[in-house]
Amino acid sequence: MSQETKSNDTQPTNSTAGIWGYAAALTGTVIFTALLEPLREHVSLTTIALSFLLIVLFVATVWGSRPALAASIIGMLSINYFFLPPIGTFTIADPENWVALIAFMIVAMTAGQLSARLKRRAEQAETARREIARLYDELNQAFEKASHAEALKQSEKLKSALLDAVTHDIRTPLTSIKGSVTVLLNERNPRNQEDQLSLTPEMRRDMLIVINEETDHLNHFVDGMIELAKIEAGEMKVRQQWDSVDEIIDAAISRVRANINGHRVSVGLEADLPIVRVDARTVAEVIFTLVDNAAKYSPPESTIFVNAKRFDGENLMITVEDEGPGVKAEMRERVFDKFYRDSPAGSKIRGTGMGLAIAKGIIEAHHGTIWVDESDHGGAKFAFTLPIGDDEQEEPALGN
Repeated sequence: MSQETKSNDTQPTNSTAGIWGYAAALTGTVIFTALLEPLREHVSLTTIALSFLLIVLFVATVWGSRPALAASIIGMLSINYFFLPPIGTFTIADPENWVALIAFMIVAMTAGQLSARLKRRAEQAETARREIARLYDELNQAFEKASHAEALKQSEKLKSALLDAVTHDIRTPLTSIKGSVTVLLNERNPRNQEDQLSLTPEMRRDMLIVINEETDHLNHFVDGMIELAKIEAGEMKVRQQWDSVDEIIDAAISRVRANINGHRVSVGLEADLPIVRVDARTVAEVIFTLVDNAAKYSPPESTIFVNAKRFDGENLMITVEDEGPGVKAEMRERVFDKFYRDSPAGSKIRGTGMGLAIAKGIIEAHHGTIWVDESDHGGAKFAFTLPIGDDEQEEPALGN
């Protein structure tokens, strides 16, 4: 009964979205035609075709493949009627214009399908992550209310769900890579005439960017899994040496700057900070993770504040604050759980939910603590402490 209700509730929404997609395709074509038609004597046919291709990509990204197909057809008809001689008719006099028109149609349909497919994959990934969070909630409730046998049953269910999540986080980037590579190969070595594509340099570059980004995402995911495994097994050693806090922070900020375009970073250091006995590489990794998260969850061009000061006689405290929405009080303990992500509904923020879990393991290996609170700037404030250290300390292992 509930499934039927859910299905009935979804249909009007999808229908409405489709209507808006077709309307956007028609409206965008009319606007571009009105803007370009007076300039047709001064603008090349390639520029006109690329302009209409932008409409197809936009419609595919927002509303999906069917409205994008409609945008492709409307765009082709508009180019034929308003820009190909004889003007004002659907007759095409020059055979070369037939080739150009068919090429535009093939490229527009292909690009629209790829854009819509990437959108669907992103939505599927977000749905899977929300499902993992729900399963974590159910597991916690099972340990509190159910018997040991029920808790074990839920634990097995969680393990299965986590395996599915790992599979999905690998499969989704691979699907994007495979799709882009297939299109590039078909352009150069088509299996038959129907597979012949004519891609613009911009489209080829976009596909190469997809391949590069999704490969980085796979590498990041695998590295995170390895780090977590080492931490939980107690096999990762922190090699403590005396180092200055400002140099550690500078190293982390220099590395993260490429990921925070549009954000400002304000660093504040208390005067005469003592040096600390830490593993500088892993502590810099913690700061990198916190600043990177702050950039993801705060508005563009906002400021990220990194500060360091004495916490008490034996510890230093480093904080990373942002001007974003912050973390709800009831979620502040959970943000350090493995695979947990507190992403707003419909958010396109990507991540595996392992960064803060790794950061917690690193800080605890240094005998410090890490927590999240509300920032004076309105967003989230992540803080962690580090013992200043002494010469007799042994090198601890992560996870111990």
